[in-house]
Amino acid sequence: MKTLVLVEHDGKAVKDATLATVTAAAKLGDVHLLVAGKDVGAVAEAAAKIAGVGKVYVADAAHLEHQLAEDVAPVAAALMGHHDAFLASSTTTGKNIAPRVAALLDVMQISDILSVESEDTFTRPIYAGNAIATVRSKDAKKVITVRGTAFEKAARDGGSGTVEAVDAGSHDAKSKFVSEEMSKSERPELTSAKIIVSGGRGFGSNEQFHSLLDPLADKLGAGVGASRAAVDAGYAPNDYQVGQTGKIVAPEIYIAIGISGAIQHLAGMKDSKVIIAINKDEEAPIFQVADVGLVGDLFKIVPELTEKL
Repeated sequence: MKTLVLVEHDGKAVKDATLATVTAAAKLGDVHLLVAGKDVGAVAEAAAKIAGVGKVYVADAAHLEHQLAEDVAPVAAALMGHHDAFLASSTTTGKNIAPRVAALLDVMQISDILSVESEDTFTRPIYAGNAIATVRSKDAKKVITVRGTAFEKAARDGGSGTVEAVDAGSHDAKSKFVSEEMSKSERPELTSAKIIVSGGRGFGSNEQFHSLLDPLADKLGAGVGASRAAVDAGYAPNDYQVGQTGKIVAPEIYIAIGISGAIQHLAGMKDSKVIIAINKDEEAPIFQVADVGLVGDLFKIVPELTEKL
């Protein structure tokens, strides 16, 4: 069985999410990669070194510079003539491109898989992760998105894949790149951070959220996350959101502060190795999944914790 994995990159390096997807693809068979973009030769060379990769297809063209889903999907679909499965990470990019590939191939997408049981059978979460479904696909071509936290990351070195240029297609006039606003931070990205400190609506304001959480995160070298309630209230930007409608994370340590533990939030972080909860409500659902729980006023506890660190 031959698989084609979409490589997520920033034009310079392969993103961590792709490494977990490569691991999932290896459980199905031979692993080939697709790198789409502009001037992505260096990315392709780096991708070829990933352990277990046999071939890297490169679609290099000006109209692919921003990797618009409408332009990348036809390139991937065209390569599926000699591949059995297309895999992408369950990220914003992957979840934008994969459904379009599935539509072009006229097959059903299998979303957010947690494990590969066989060539046609997979497990995936349903009901916000409260149940795990085992699904079997009869489609000749499989289109799959992979939950990165469920698979180990493939090694960036050790592979000796070959690089091959492929037809980059043409620009789809239905969409165009307008602008991009990037938030810059010296802290690690949520999806790759080993420690995450998350805040909820209990902080009361944007000012208190950052004045209390940021120093703690800096002391720990942690990423900063937030519940949807905190994001909706304007305490934190959208890219901080952890949960069913945000980012799925599984760090070594997850510290939830002022977060009640709604089911949608738990779906995004309950696979963390150690969960620490700080909340004044001892009946808060977050304590049901926490390994360590501290009941108390976060406005006293967080500054004290930061000071002692």
